[in-house]
Amino acid sequence: MILAVNGSSVDGSAYTDVVNLARHAPAWLDDTVSAWSTYGLALFAVLMAVGWWRARRLGATASVTALAVPFVVVVAYGVDAVLKLLVREDRPCRSLRVATLEECPAPGDWSFPSNHAAIAAAAAVALLFVSRRLGAVALVAACAMALSRVWVGAHYPHDVLAGVVVGALAALLAMSALRRGAEALALRLTATRLRPLLVVS
Repeated sequence: MILAVNGSSVDGSAYTDVVNLARHAPAWLDDTVSAWSTYGLALFAVLMAVGWWRARRLGATASVTALAVPFVVVVAYGVDAVLKLLVREDRPCRSLRVATLEECPAPGDWSFPSNHAAIAAAAAVALLFVSRRLGAVALVAACAMALSRVWVGAHYPHDVLAGVVVGALAALLAMSALRRGAEALALRLTATRLRPLLVVS
């Protein structure tokens, strides 16, 4: 038997309040939030693609920064996944046995920190290094993603908060480190077959 942490003592009452509110909310609102919770991460992929496409017109260094964003997001996800395995917090829908909008994940699908929140926050912070406008849009979307994961019952509030911190911190550290060597890396890559990815011919 796998021992799991019960996070309900941290903010279980707040989680229950949100889930009960969702149960009594209009169907259109629940459907919208559920759809965003499930498919919203695709928006961040679109923003990354837009950021790269625009960066090509600014030069190779800007393109290298933009192309680094998805890799940084993968790193943030990896850090978040390791923390999940270390903490092993059971999903709130299992610990509290409440009816939720989203089907309760299987045992062993740990709750802390939230992968969705970490990915969204990492993408948002990394995109700020590419474009303030795209980054601002992504920050709003990241907050909406974090909130939606509690609304559908997948996470406690502290799960999504931790996910945001993990994702944002990982992206900030990675993108700051990259910025110091982006110009040198751009010079190397423009001399290879990857040049079309970096500059407009």
